[in-house]
Amino acid sequence: MKPTVFIHTNHKQKIGALVAAYALQRNSTHAEQFEVKILDTADYPFLKQQEGKTYLRDGVERVWLYEDLQSFTPLRFMPPEYMRYEGRAVVIDPDIFAIADIWELLTRDMQGKAILCRARSGPKGFIDRCLASSVMLLDCSKLQHWRCEQQFNELFEGKRDYTKWVCLKMEDPDSIDFFENEWNDFDKLTPNTKLLHNTRRLTQPWKTGLPTDWRPAERFRLFPPLGWLMRARRHLFGEFGLLGHYRAHPDRKQEQLFFGLLKECLEQGIITTQQLEQEIARSHVRKDAYQVLEQTPALLPAPLTVPL
Repeated sequence: MKPTVFIHTNHKQKIGALVAAYALQRNSTHAEQFEVKILDTADYPFLKQQEGKTYLRDGVERVWLYEDLQSFTPLRFMPPEYMRYEGRAVVIDPDIFAIADIWELLTRDMQGKAILCRARSGPKGFIDRCLASSVMLLDCSKLQHWRCEQQFNELFEGKRDYTKWVCLKMEDPDSIDFFENEWNDFDKLTPNTKLLHNTRRLTQPWKTGLPTDWRPAERFRLFPPLGWLMRARRHLFGEFGLLGHYRAHPDRKQEQLFFGLLKECLEQGIITTQQLEQEIARSHVRKDAYQVLEQTPALLPAPLTVPL
């Protein structure tokens, strides 16, 4: 199989995934040499079958919600199986957009490692040593122990903790190495950015103004009472109660990047106006998307550069 970039998504982030897939090929001079595959939760019914059941997440008991914004995260562990445990793969979240040529990462010398990634930022990275599995370069032949459905079901059998799983704490540390942070740049768009990750869900540019539909953390090691308050909020007001609305992104360039890519997707028929209107009606894309598109300047030709 060709080297493949996998974008895992669900029905709430489908437009983001389609834009992400377009950006990968738009900004590569080797687009014919790799494939892009979208892993949609709708195609993996085992994710919905656990709806309403409890699992451990960072030591806290949670209820699995298929309707959560990030119900796609277990699919990060699907690519080696999909690739029949052969070859190279990159896996990314649907809120990650290529600025550089992904072929540079796909062909990186992995020095015999199974996984290349970066550390999480903030307390999760510095205190908990959590690794960011939101972008991973994978040598699939070295990951034959990854069984996505089986290991997802183990969450509900008390055999694994979700946080340890997605933070790669259940992997042999000697099998992991690191790439530059620019290959998973958290909410930072600079001339060095290679993959922009809109990781701050509250300010994802295509969601501004919509009701918040993701669940915040309920464990805060630096200030535990905040976790207690968040658990009380959930019990009293429901999963998304009192969480407010998505906010405008503070960096205008990142909003313009996303809507510039979306505009090109519409012009080329990669995303149809009917698809976009349906996603707006479902509150998966901001209500004023067309007004923002009208005000968004055209992007520079590929390879994309970032004007300051």
